[in-house]
Amino acid sequence: MADRTELRVSSQQAAEATENPGRFSRLPERIRPQDTVETRPATLPDPARDTYNADEWLIRYCG
Repeated sequence: MADRTELRVSSQQAAEATENPGRFSRLPERIRPQDTVETRPATLPDPARDTYNADEWLIRYCG
């Protein structure tokens, strides 16, 4: 007798699943790999670092 009850319950669940697909009815939207990666510099640029002038020694010592 329990088998028939289980069969009825499972058939009801199957009917509900076909009527209302719900959350798992389709796959989620595709996400491009480019959209999953964030790129940014490991350190912030130092403005004082780029102020070196390679020819400055010529002005100071040879001028």
